[in-house]
Amino acid sequence: MVLGKVKSLTISFDCLNDGNIPVYSSGDTVSGKVSLEVTGEIRVKSLKICARGHAKVHWTESRNAGSNTAYTQNYTEEVEYFNYKDILLGHERDDDNYEGGLHTIHSGRHEYAFSFELPQMDSTLTFVLHRPLATSFEGRHGSVRYWVKAELHRPWLLPVKLKKEFTVFEHIDINTPSLLSPQAGTKEKTLCCWLCTSGPISLSAKIERKGYTPGESIQIFAEIENCSSRMVVPKATIYQTQAFYARGKMKEVKQLVANLRGESLSSGKTETWNGKQLKIPPVSPSILDCSIIRVEYSLMVYVDIPGAMDLFLNLPLVIGTIPLHPFSSRTSSVSSQGSMNMNWLGLTLPERPEAPPSYAEVVTEENRQSSLAPIAAFDDFERVLQGPLFAYIQEFRFLPPPLYSEVLCEVPWLLYHAISLSCRPGRLIQTKISSQMRDHLAPLVEGIHKKLT
Repeated sequence: MVLGKVKSLTISFDCLNDGNIPVYSSGDTVSGKVSLEVTGEIRVKSLKICARGHAKVHWTESRNAGSNTAYTQNYTEEVEYFNYKDILLGHERDDDNYEGGLHTIHSGRHEYAFSFELPQMDSTLTFVLHRPLATSFEGRHGSVRYWVKAELHRPWLLPVKLKKEFTVFEHIDINTPSLLSPQAGTKEKTLCCWLCTSGPISLSAKIERKGYTPGESIQIFAEIENCSSRMVVPKATIYQTQAFYARGKMKEVKQLVANLRGESLSSGKTETWNGKQLKIPPVSPSILDCSIIRVEYSLMVYVDIPGAMDLFLNLPLVIGTIPLHPFSSRTSSVSSQGSMNMNWLGLTLPERPEAPPSYAEVVTEENRQSSLAPIAAFDDFERVLQGPLFAYIQEFRFLPPPLYSEVLCEVPWLLYHAISLSCRPGRLIQTKISSQMRDHLAPLVEGIHKKLT
């Protein structure tokens, strides 16, 4: 009998995006098929599948051990996220002499389905079942990879192996409050040359939020003032920082992602950017949850100063995967319209609010009388004070509150004297406050004072 041959061994995934690339996230089910095409008949021990996800870093450094001795120090670290194995056909025995478990595969194309679930974090549990998956990444000194490998084992022959990678995205939603908050800063630099000192160069910059997605444009609001004697140039750059960790050491790689250049500024000139746009190219999302690889982004707005250190301002960025929802947009209408000034660096206190409705408008006299509980006599105040504080505060719960205007003027004074342990009870009684407010608070403050002293 003429033995058949393996014509092809392929792996295909069921879930594909528009670019025909398998993309998954934590908790997703990865399913697909292993296709085997043979000519003639073959005998097979097993068809195995293995799915694995891991992060790995590696770099080397040269060390000197003496005058003429040098060696290379290796730094390697690995984190495994999952390791799934299954047998699609046959058994696990590797004995080539074992004939009972061999399977005959006839000529043609044969498909074997596989399926497994990616691990995910369970926030309801008090312990960790799995590490959070990291987004697929290829860096200078490390990577995060996920793949499925198929192995076809036949007696007396080398196994046929095939590995196919798939992509994992750990989603970062930029619609969270921390990523929607504006980022801003101000810096100033004075140039010196021997005993001569020129005027300062000042830089103020702001962006509307911290989180963005690839393809978005960052609107930069900035003001650059040149009071020095030199010609300067304002610029902006997006940087990607890759950090790799192994054996207590860290290796960092910084790469330029995108940049723009402003107009040259001569002495005494000022330039204003009213939403100057810098587009984010297709880049990997931020990786913030991996213990050995970290990918971060920042926007550097700086002033290029010839013959001196540049004046720069770093604003942190997070590149996410879930874009901004229309209802979550927090565009700054003040900073994006009108003349550009730096008033957005401060806060404006709101005007005095409108007074709420009076007590009589909300609670009628009939309702108040029906729910009014007997007020304890003042002689029993010492007895009531032995219990918790809320036990005697309830005596005042049905009395109408003071007017809004009285509270608004007297709250700062009352907070100071009620909290202070050194205040005297008589001081509260003698102070010129409304009689209604005094009747409410004098017994309470005097009782607290007696209890504490």
